[in-house]
Amino acid sequence: MKPAYFQTYIDSIIELLSAEDEFLALAAGGSWIDGRMDHYSDIDIVVVHQSKSLSLEKKQSLAGSAGELLASFTGEHVGEPRLLICLYDHPMLHVDIKFVHLPDMHARVEDPIVLWERDHLLSNLLSESKAVFPYPDFQWIEDRFWVWIHYAAAKIGRGEILETLTFLSFMQQTVLGPLALIRNNELPKGVRKLEMILPEQDLRAIQSTVAENNDAVSCLKALENVVEYYLVLRDTLMPVTLVRKTKAEKAVLAYLNKVRGDQIR
Repeated sequence: MKPAYFQTYIDSIIELLSAEDEFLALAAGGSWIDGRMDHYSDIDIVVVHQSKSLSLEKKQSLAGSAGELLASFTGEHVGEPRLLICLYDHPMLHVDIKFVHLPDMHARVEDPIVLWERDHLLSNLLSESKAVFPYPDFQWIEDRFWVWIHYAAAKIGRGEILETLTFLSFMQQTVLGPLALIRNNELPKGVRKLEMILPEQDLRAIQSTVAENNDAVSCLKALENVVEYYLVLRDTLMPVTLVRKTKAEKAVLAYLNKVRGDQIR
């Protein structure tokens, strides 16, 4: 259930927004939409404004007035400079505030829940356009997959375990997690909430790609499980029009066997 203090924060923001003509609407996204919120959740909100852009000072002033703001910074590291990432205290709360010019709401990855608006401006705009969530390109993945696997196998052979652990996480986040979610009729949001969403068989397959120990043998087993699960996902999810990199697949699987042989010696 959504914690009561989440709504208290929203009420505070709405009061601030309604006092300034610059602001046109407030909407909530993320887990607020699907009802999967708990006291560990973040709040993802969109503040819709009428000016083409707002100064950082203006954004920080709004965020600072909504609660006891501990820190805030913009979201360039996730490709979204309009985002202000905020951490509040009493209670401690993580809030992502995206500031969006009203016409720019046409382009969106989800349909947010409108919490407050002036003259139905946001609701009307949302009804005239459609959210489009970015899905992975299956061919893009297949074109790269076997090169990636060879890279990781070579790092294991050389003993670069930390690099390999990072690679395994990359594969879970970029390939296996999104594909597993699509397979189960969910949006491909990386590895977000896989433990709550995936059926046991898929979850175990993902978990098997985590190295049990920080050593070459464990990393190699996890890498082999990455390959095994990818083949399952490819066969059950990807279209027959996919151009499979068969020669690369055969060569890289042979290379994996060679690396395993080197580790056994």
